[in-house]
Amino acid sequence: MGQAARPGFGRPFRLRRPARPTLRQLRLGSGLVLFAYVLTHLLVHALGNISLDALETGLTVKVALWRTPPALLLLYGALLIHLVLGLYAFYERRFYRVRPAETAQLLLGLAVPLLLLSHVVGTRLAWSLEGLDRGYAQVLYATWVAAPGQGMMQAAGLVVAWLHGCFGLYFWLRLKRGFPGAAPWLLAGAVLVPVLALLGVVQGGRSVALLAADPAWRAEELGANHLGGAAQGERLSAVRRGLFSTYMAALALVVLARGARTFAETRGGFVRIGYPDGRTVRVPRGSSVLEASRRGRIPHASVCGGRGRCSTCRIRVVDPERSRHLPEPERAERLVLERIGASPGIRLACQLRPDGDLTVAPLFTPQARARSVPDAERAATGEERFVVVLFADLRGSTRFAEEHLPYDTVFVIGRFLGAVGRAVREAGGSVNQHLGDGLMAIFGLDRDPKHAARAALKAVDGIAVQVEQLNRMLAADLGERLRYGVGLHAGLAIVGELGDETESRFTVLGDTVNVAARLEGLTGPMRQVAIVSEAVYEAAGLPPGALQELTLTGRARPLRAHLIGVDAPAALQDG
Repeated sequence: MGQAARPGFGRPFRLRRPARPTLRQLRLGSGLVLFAYVLTHLLVHALGNISLDALETGLTVKVALWRTPPALLLLYGALLIHLVLGLYAFYERRFYRVRPAETAQLLLGLAVPLLLLSHVVGTRLAWSLEGLDRGYAQVLYATWVAAPGQGMMQAAGLVVAWLHGCFGLYFWLRLKRGFPGAAPWLLAGAVLVPVLALLGVVQGGRSVALLAADPAWRAEELGANHLGGAAQGERLSAVRRGLFSTYMAALALVVLARGARTFAETRGGFVRIGYPDGRTVRVPRGSSVLEASRRGRIPHASVCGGRGRCSTCRIRVVDPERSRHLPEPERAERLVLERIGASPGIRLACQLRPDGDLTVAPLFTPQARARSVPDAERAATGEERFVVVLFADLRGSTRFAEEHLPYDTVFVIGRFLGAVGRAVREAGGSVNQHLGDGLMAIFGLDRDPKHAARAALKAVDGIAVQVEQLNRMLAADLGERLRYGVGLHAGLAIVGELGDETESRFTVLGDTVNVAARLEGLTGPMRQVAIVSEAVYEAAGLPPGALQELTLTGRARPLRAHLIGVDAPAALQDG
């Protein structure tokens, strides 16, 4: 079967074999399944605030959801995968001044099996192995009336499991575009769900304690068909002891493996990681560059906590010759580098483990919140987001300054920047920086990519209208028309407060910004009013018209862009 052309792009379309999931994706997917189970469990607990009958009704619904064969396979598979990957994360992490939130998430995850093991054996495994049907009446009697200490441990286990899941969701969702707006609602849910669940358990326990005073109720609800006999109890206790011993043995093996790895790495020698300010950190061979930065207390941005999910920790290898002999990126790192269009020599510090001395330059340095903060890793790092960046520049301003008085030059440049700024703001963008006789504007800080790209294209047309009005106003005084150039590009960039301890500003950084600036720089030599990259039109969902391949300095691959002349509109009106 022949290859079909992809409409509008002129490139062959090939069916790709589905890629195997990475360890990070497996950990995230299994964690989401377990979080969904814990959420339904806590929501059912919260029904105890209504009545014991509401608890039993909720349990019936939960059983219908999670005790079908596909659901059981999904749940047990997710539990096994997440547990194994959690132990692997414990082995992999070297704890070089890890952030408190990351440490809390890991330690909470390791504590969950210990706290919930008795509960799992006494409920789910009691049903699947011994056929014992234990509902809320039996469980609450055992943990509220007969053995309150067990109830406290189970409550602590559920809260620990919930907090572990919330930490994981936070590290994942904080990189998403809509997280800042949803964060207050998510925080409210994270607090209310366990509080209502615990209150529901308390109310249910009180109801069971009152009912337990009735011998008829005890005979019906606490019989052998629910609680089991002595032999069944002994078998379940043996299962509990076996699972506990297995988990503790696994933890001990991980600790021993960590010690053996440290010993092997120490015997294998050390590597030195150099930084632009002259500092050098000596770490065992096999450590990542991000771990070296943390060990040396060198500020190093890492929004996702070193999980390879973002690109804020990326570095440039200073020695080009040395970069050719570094270990090849693993799949997780390669996917991120391809997504951001990284040039050669750019690597993720959290994934790169050099086997020799190396000098690197972090591309994003955290801004310290205050001088009293002892750990520079608590600094604000910014957020990776999709934006559309516009550069506009007044041409011929140097010659104009030579021929006119300084006041006239300042006046004309000020009126030009005012005209461009009005067009940007009317279109929905924001002026971020004034760069002499030009400016940089951002679109997409509070809008989705489609609307941001269309607003930026609208701004290009608006700039043409505003500058034309300015030319008519100044025609008699200047005797010539003001000429300008605009560059427009869309993509991912780091958005946030960036700077040092004493001065910082809200801005954007990244390859998207560099490309937009270079496109604006080409407008003069190519005699164009504006050059708009294909990425802007793709984000806007509009046809770009004729495209031309441009070679930009510092980029290995050409960039396709649309050239806009004096009378050509940039934005296309949607009907």
